[in-house]
Amino acid sequence: MKIRSLLAATLAVVALTAACGGNDSGGAVASDATTTTTCTNSAQKLDHIVSISPTATEDLFAIGAGSQVVAVDDQSNYPQGVPTTKLSGYKPNAEAIAGYAPDLVVLSGDDNGVVAALTKLKIPAIVLGAPKTLDASYTEYATLGKATGHEAEAAKVAQQVKDRISAAVASVPKAAKPLKVYHELDQTFFSATSNTFIGSVYKLFGLQNIADQAKGAESGYPQLSAEYVVKAAPDLVVLADTKCCQQTEATLAKRPAFDTLPAVKTNKVIEANDDVVSRWGPRVADFAELVAKELGGK
Repeated sequence: MKIRSLLAATLAVVALTAACGGNDSGGAVASDATTTTTCTNSAQKLDHIVSISPTATEDLFAIGAGSQVVAVDDQSNYPQGVPTTKLSGYKPNAEAIAGYAPDLVVLSGDDNGVVAALTKLKIPAIVLGAPKTLDASYTEYATLGKATGHEAEAAKVAQQVKDRISAAVASVPKAAKPLKVYHELDQTFFSATSNTFIGSVYKLFGLQNIADQAKGAESGYPQLSAEYVVKAAPDLVVLADTKCCQQTEATLAKRPAFDTLPAVKTNKVIEANDDVVSRWGPRVADFAELVAKELGGK
């Protein structure tokens, strides 16, 4: 099921690994998620980039490096017209990737031993794992900007995203008491806590995340239950399973006792695009604006 793969990919790699084109030995240099690794050969023009990460694909095109991307994985579907291939994002294959003669590969994790395999083939790679905060996602823009020769554009995109999110948060009227949010990853009640990237967005709005106190919350992605959600009585529900699982405000309300939720009673249910809320690229600003509007902002 899609959610299992998503959770595995998100939990597997949080570390950032970076290398630049022109490195004769290929390979990758590990660093902390909050540290940007400097590129020793960033002056070289990279024109055969392969992205095995839907978020990185969005980032690359957003910062102006889209024309340098020759291939992306089978899950990369935005922006329209990206060079999608049959390359697997869940089980990346180094030999298949090498077929596109890349001078840089961008990955979301080191699944299937792909980094070691690419190193053996002398192909540089950057691994950009799921960040836990917005600031960490901006660092990833900067990393890609430095690697591709688009540092100024990357900084501009990061600032635009920051400004849009700040404006969205500021537009929401102050609530008399903190509102509670339930973020649904699938209809089996997997959710995301405040200690995740999407959870950090809710924190900016001062929302209390009902998943934070659930069993298994330390993983960041606990599985709740229908009874737990009903008892928690969220004021806002975000359905991040509209594409994968065809969930809507109507199907939510039809679940036993869910018509008692404050969110359902007041029509504060967001039918989110699964892709947007599962990635950490520039479209997070679109989502923040959607949340703001649902909370009475602009």
